[in-house]
Amino acid sequence: MDASLEKIADPTLAEMGKNLKEAMKMLEDTQRRTEEENGKKLVSGDIPGPLQGSGQDMVSILQLVQNLMHGDEDEEPQSTRIQNIGEQGHIALLGHSLGAYISTLDKEKLRKLTTRILSDTTLWLCRIFRYENGCAYFHDEEREGLAKICRLAIHSRYEDFVVNGFNVLYNKKPVIYLSAAARPGLGQYLCNQLGLPFPCLCRVPCNTMFGSQHQMDIAFLEKLIKGDIEEGKLPLLLVANAGTAAVGHTDKIGRLKELCEKYDIWLHVEGVNLATLALGYVSSSVLAATKCDSMTLTPGPWLGLPAVPAVTLYKHDDPALTLIAGLTSNKPADKLRALPLWLALQYLGLDGIVERIKHACLLSQRLQESLKKVNHIKILVEDELSSPVVVFRFFQELPGSASDPSLKAVPSMAPPAVSQERNSCDALNRWLGEQLKQLVPAGGLTVMDLEVEGMCVRFSPLMTAAVLGTRGEDVDKLVACIESKLPVLTCTLQLREEFKQEVTATAGLLYVDDPNWPGIGVVRYEHATDNKNSLKLDPEGEKIHAGLLKKLNELESDLTFKMGPEYKSMKSCIYIGMASDEVDISELVETIAVTAREIEENSRLLENMTEVVRKGIQEAQVQLQKANEERLLEEGVLRQIPVVGSVLNWFSPVQASQKGRTFNLTAGSLESTEHTYVYKVQGSGVTPPPTPSGARTKLRLPGQKPFKKSLRGSDAMSETSSVSHTEDLEKEHPGGPEQDALEVNDPKASQEVKQIGALQNGAQHQEVENPQIRKPGSRDLRFIYPVNSHL
Repeated sequence: MDASLEKIADPTLAEMGKNLKEAMKMLEDTQRRTEEENGKKLVSGDIPGPLQGSGQDMVSILQLVQNLMHGDEDEEPQSTRIQNIGEQGHIALLGHSLGAYISTLDKEKLRKLTTRILSDTTLWLCRIFRYENGCAYFHDEEREGLAKICRLAIHSRYEDFVVNGFNVLYNKKPVIYLSAAARPGLGQYLCNQLGLPFPCLCRVPCNTMFGSQHQMDIAFLEKLIKGDIEEGKLPLLLVANAGTAAVGHTDKIGRLKELCEKYDIWLHVEGVNLATLALGYVSSSVLAATKCDSMTLTPGPWLGLPAVPAVTLYKHDDPALTLIAGLTSNKPADKLRALPLWLALQYLGLDGIVERIKHACLLSQRLQESLKKVNHIKILVEDELSSPVVVFRFFQELPGSASDPSLKAVPSMAPPAVSQERNSCDALNRWLGEQLKQLVPAGGLTVMDLEVEGMCVRFSPLMTAAVLGTRGEDVDKLVACIESKLPVLTCTLQLREEFKQEVTATAGLLYVDDPNWPGIGVVRYEHATDNKNSLKLDPEGEKIHAGLLKKLNELESDLTFKMGPEYKSMKSCIYIGMASDEVDISELVETIAVTAREIEENSRLLENMTEVVRKGIQEAQVQLQKANEERLLEEGVLRQIPVVGSVLNWFSPVQASQKGRTFNLTAGSLESTEHTYVYKVQGSGVTPPPTPSGARTKLRLPGQKPFKKSLRGSDAMSETSSVSHTEDLEKEHPGGPEQDALEVNDPKASQEVKQIGALQNGAQHQEVENPQIRKPGSRDLRFIYPVNSHL
């Protein structure tokens, strides 16, 4: 390129091209770093830092621009990246600099040059896209061309509009017809640009009984036109689609053209499928667009050209009206908008233009053919051969769904089934789309929500392939990723309804319907003090769910558990992720219920333990005092004298019975220790409440993760393993389920609260005595706490 620049006679032009090339290399090289200038700077609070001193050099300025584009080194790397701009992209960017330089020429040279650029670009585009004898309007905003076309149609149909203005429109209101499948916000944009009220827009529904769900209903459109004419309105313009913005369907443009000629309506066509007009084979529906009154093209994304304007081609014979409508201009700067496209088209040539569009169409066909062989994937584009857009969705025919053959005889059951199946699949399709976007970034996929089908994934290579550099290998990788995610999707969808039924049938659990969660489901535990009608923050419930989440994650199962607020609520819930294998839903739900109940009971026990111990100590002190008084009466006063008492005890020992007391923390009461001394067996005296456990809890095989269903072929082996495992457990714990007691011989009970932490270690009950308190022959008070209870 440097050698070619030397042949340019204009030194300024050659130098500018050289500088632009160097600047582009600096901006694209993210690894280039330069040291900051450490020169002297003027100290002034009113002058910004970069302006202080004698100015910055070009490298420093470009370094600043690079930092603004890519972020500083300290920031985290961004997931988005700048488009891969090739040599043709550099040519297009050069056009903007050339336009600024050309604008400095004298008026005569500028007029000749801009006229040549505009006429060449218009002729090339009309020939490439088969639009004979057309004019071109270049604009940066894609919808701006349609707004100018609407203005031209108003001036053409209302002869006195220039003089009378709004009064003419008021007497005979114009009507603009838009498809229900048109891009969102298009009608509002047109009304704002034209100054028209919203009733001037007419939304044409798509076919609902037969045909495509995204093509305009022509019979209904004609009925609307006749109704507007009878009301004294003027049908002005119809916007047809050659590839809808969402799915890529093409309206029946041939029949729409006949209808517009019948009622003298301007027909404008837009859509991504117009790019196929440059190919050798074009479908009849798209080819009919060459006969319309105007069309909008977007060659920038089709060819991978950055900062290239969109083009609106139109046919009109009155230059005065086009000038009034703003489609033509006498300003050289407006004519120079075509310069970047003029340069890029020459660089690519006809073969390069056709090759890029053909490559995108082949990518779509390749993906369509591959997805036809994949189960549970539905392609939504009916005209698969001509549409360069692929829209697909995961689905599965479940028993009782709308696609189930058994429901065809019962039409009343179809709508609820359709709604239920769609709600179940929408979240999964959203998850699938996000996963594919991360795994195959070169695919340029888009996740969108269609009104009828629901969540879908769109592949539109005409809008992304040239920019992202999508290849056939990327399409194959995309199909492989879809196949790898299907087992997770099918398994999760099958378990969602079973999970809902199990949670609904389990006491204490509430099923939360969150349509945005792609996992098995969402559940909330309703504790005793939970206010079901309140959506306010629930600290106790949040504490229980936090403990439940911790316990579930400790099980090390293949499922993922998360905690978050319920939809439109501040209450905590447990979100269960997707499943890749068979899951025992009954065991899962029962484990959640039992674990949450245990956490709640343990929390209450800990909260009430201090109060229970305090009351027990007070009662114990009263009973110890009574016991000492009774002992004095039995032994007499003489036995209390040290010397005399020892002699009397030697000759006549007192056979006093041990009347100790135990304080059961579980029962919260004082009990006699007679059973302990007589039978030499420690017991709590009161049977503690049974620990909640799952009735269907099963013994797992070695290495089997929780919530996994056992294989049918290994039932015998599972039973044998369970028996042997049970015997091993009995050998390790020969004592059985009986519980010992931990006794504390502190009648003043000042240290019982400190012993609570030691009582929660899960070991066997032990007896702890305090020799400083207990005297020979004295009756004792013991605190018994069953350690293996709910703590």
